[in-house]
Amino acid sequence: MSGTSLDGVDGVLAEFPADGSDTPVSTVATAYIPFPAPLREELMALQAPADNEIHREAMAANLLACHYADCVAQLTAHSGIAPAAICAVGAHGQTIRHRPEAGYTRQINNPSLLAELSGIDVIADFRSRDIAAGGQGAPLVPAFHQAIFGTADETRVVANIGGISNISVLDHGQKVIGFDTGPGNVLMDAWIARHLGGSFDAGGAWAAGGRVIPALLQTLLDEAFLKLAPPKSTGRDLFHLAWLENKLSGFASAAAQDVQATLTEFTAVTLATAIADHARAAQAVYVCGGGAYNAHLMHRLQHALAGQGHSAHVASTDALGVAPNHVEALAFAWLAHRHVERQAGNLPSVTGAKGLRILGALYPA
Repeated sequence: MSGTSLDGVDGVLAEFPADGSDTPVSTVATAYIPFPAPLREELMALQAPADNEIHREAMAANLLACHYADCVAQLTAHSGIAPAAICAVGAHGQTIRHRPEAGYTRQINNPSLLAELSGIDVIADFRSRDIAAGGQGAPLVPAFHQAIFGTADETRVVANIGGISNISVLDHGQKVIGFDTGPGNVLMDAWIARHLGGSFDAGGAWAAGGRVIPALLQTLLDEAFLKLAPPKSTGRDLFHLAWLENKLSGFASAAAQDVQATLTEFTAVTLATAIADHARAAQAVYVCGGGAYNAHLMHRLQHALAGQGHSAHVASTDALGVAPNHVEALAFAWLAHRHVERQAGNLPSVTGAKGLRILGALYPA
């Protein structure tokens, strides 16, 4: 999995029961391949229309597939398991456009090349089938969250804070609710890159030293997407640096560090509001994705929930036995397994699709 944070590739080697069932699932090995700066910059540039983008996308896809293959090679080396013993690689690809309202989503990838390099069947393009059925194509992880983290003992929210944030509401006996809530790390990462040259705000330390600007926070919260009812999904198509610059037009004198504090609060408040509105009964919120490692953001999320009159406890998915940075990759291993077993991978209650659909396309080795 390589997500909207554009930091690199997270990989897991997952083992499922021999009878074909999708739980329990165990993690055999993990790997991480960081993106070199030129690839990250090109993937970022391809988020917006530009000259010669068909050729540039194809070349970026080839390079991305090579990084995916390196990740697979690390997983097989670390585990001692030969490629021939692995059923399939689930490869999400790198999203550069997500336009379900226009009937498409675009994930850069070259699964044929990945199959050639890895010697393993590849399953890719998971989102398009759901969109073809009238769905948003995202988020897809709530089905996995339900299978792995759902319990009759506790109503839970699983909050994935990557570049974009999404939640899954797991209430035993009820349909799963899930949707994108707004930006996760995307705006914070872009702002710190501009002012300090870093790729992310480690632990939220820079934001923690600033002060929230209430008027700016309200301006950010006025975004129309936040008022839409689910099912809904979003991405860098909406939340990007140019969007932020437009919102900052009346705040020219704002200190950069205070803007960072406000962006962190924006992510926390939008998540807390979505949880308060759609998961009032939740007893716990378990956070995965890079945002789980931002201690200041986690603190502000707990504070924002309290401000909404919500008593849910905030913790990372470590408490459930899965490291926050492995959840997304494990989810796409699970979705690949569902494809192999000819089982649906989407949840119409989440995406708005007309029904259950088997997701992904197979590229044989």
